[in-house]
Amino acid sequence: MNRRFKGDRLVIASHNPGKVREIAELLAPYSVAVDSAGGLGLAEPEETGDSFRANAELKALAAARASGLPALADDSGLAVDALGGKPGIHSARWAGPDRDFAAAMAKVEDALDKEKDRSARFVCVLTLAWPDGHCESFEGTVAGSLVWPPRGDRGFGYDPIFVPDGYDVTFGEMDPDAKHAISHRADAFAKLIAACFAE
Repeated sequence: MNRRFKGDRLVIASHNPGKVREIAELLAPYSVAVDSAGGLGLAEPEETGDSFRANAELKALAAARASGLPALADDSGLAVDALGGKPGIHSARWAGPDRDFAAAMAKVEDALDKEKDRSARFVCVLTLAWPDGHCESFEGTVAGSLVWPPRGDRGFGYDPIFVPDGYDVTFGEMDPDAKHAISHRADAFAKLIAACFAE
């Protein structure tokens, strides 16, 4: 049995403004006030897990314990089939300390080196953690393919090189509402809401 979220305030365990904005928009219909870990000045824990789930749980628990509030963390990334699932859990690290995703996208393109298989997927694990250490985790994915050069300036991260299956525009070109309807984060979020928020 999943634990229900009963409060009216939680912490989004992220220092990434794009991610915080996207999660806050998804939470808006549920009358939950949100703070970000960055906004509260919480330390950013080192992501030492070996999976999206392990890293999401690590971040959510750190924020919940530090703030005394339930915390929602996201660990997500781009998994490229021809690269054996890389960059995967290292997606943000490929962007370096300055979070230069133009450089990260170029690194993906260089690694593919004329590879014909351009299939990829975005993966997201959302973990809701409470200060007592309880966690609920949910995984979402969206499949697609990579394009080069990057297209569009909406979204964030690797969005400008990812075209979801069934579309001819990248996440970077897509209207944010359209992206929210089909993204890996939306998939995980729907599972989270059904399990922990919906009556």
